[in-house]
Amino acid sequence: MNQEIFTINNLWMMVATILVFIMHLGFASLEAGLTRAKNTVNILFKNTIIPAIGLLTYAFIGFNLMYPGEVFSGGFFGLAGLGISLPEGWDTYAYNEGYTFYTDFIFQAMFAATAATIVSGAVAERIKLGPFIFFSILYVGVCYPIVGMWKWGGGFLDALDVPFYDFAGSTIVHSVGGWGALVGACLLGPRLGKYTEKGMNAIPGHNIPLAVIGVFLLWFGWFGFNGGSVLSADPGTVSLVFVTTAIAGAAGAFGALVASYLKFKSYDITMVLNGILAGLVGITAGADQMGIGEAAIIGFIGGTLVVFAVVFFDRIKVDDPVGAISVHLVGGIWGTLAVGLFGNLASFQQVISQLIGIGSVGAFCFAFSWIIFFSMKKMMGIRVDEKEELEGLDINEHSMRAYPDFASKD
Repeated sequence: MNQEIFTINNLWMMVATILVFIMHLGFASLEAGLTRAKNTVNILFKNTIIPAIGLLTYAFIGFNLMYPGEVFSGGFFGLAGLGISLPEGWDTYAYNEGYTFYTDFIFQAMFAATAATIVSGAVAERIKLGPFIFFSILYVGVCYPIVGMWKWGGGFLDALDVPFYDFAGSTIVHSVGGWGALVGACLLGPRLGKYTEKGMNAIPGHNIPLAVIGVFLLWFGWFGFNGGSVLSADPGTVSLVFVTTAIAGAAGAFGALVASYLKFKSYDITMVLNGILAGLVGITAGADQMGIGEAAIIGFIGGTLVVFAVVFFDRIKVDDPVGAISVHLVGGIWGTLAVGLFGNLASFQQVISQLIGIGSVGAFCFAFSWIIFFSMKKMMGIRVDEKEELEGLDINEHSMRAYPDFASKD
């Protein structure tokens, strides 16, 4: 390949890596803003340690679990060894026509921690920090790369007669996190005072401006999340993905705006924020296969679905402080299914393949999460005691407050 083209491709992949890395700050800001002040340090701590867990576990085992090599093609599991190193006999330029081996690793590593970050929001304000870190290590280090291998590493989903399609991870990243979030929220139970005999008691977040900043950081980073998944700087495809990503996020905002106003007769900023994210999650599976109109439809439906999903989970008393399950699980399922309904790949056979992917990933992630969370619940407990929850996790888990000059239990 022309050296200049290779350099441009590789540079774009590294820029995309930086954009995806910024998304972790977005998650931290969003989750902190939508929870109470007394738990802010705890939220920020989890969102700081998760990228570190992701990088280390992905370097040690995850990368080679996810990309085990051709010998394991079409299978369910494979491991090309421990640690990261260039394949024998290869140099960094021969690894891929578009980017170096180490660029490949660092871009993929940025995705790895996202699954646990999604879980963090759904279990916020009542989970013990130690068990959460242990869960994150196993979920990011083992569960995510195994599922990722099924499609991106040449596994059985990629070997279907009509291959399962997930461009940048509506299922392989977002619903993986969503399933873990659902299990964690169910086994933990709701926050104290969330559901009473009189009905559902809303527990507002303490800093809406911070939540808005978080969503815009996520939207900004999503251009790298989806745009980098082109795996080159091809101008036609990258520009298309940028447009479909932007349009879906915007349409998600309007979908949530309309649905929440019709439902609650008010303009709910938190619903619009989650609508943007749901639109972005929805387009992620097929961002390179859709036109502008199709991206708008997918985003609008995603934003609408997130409103009704939040209401549904509250109705069945699954307490999710930030709406992570509604955004990433419901939005991820919808976006993955949409690949078979809209765009270049739309067909009945593609819908079947998408359903196989959704079902197999969901079953594995649900079972994996349940085993880990349930085992920890029985052996060590996963929820802080009532006194700690009422006082806040900041002072009890971290011996500090995020806002010491404005100390409050709320």
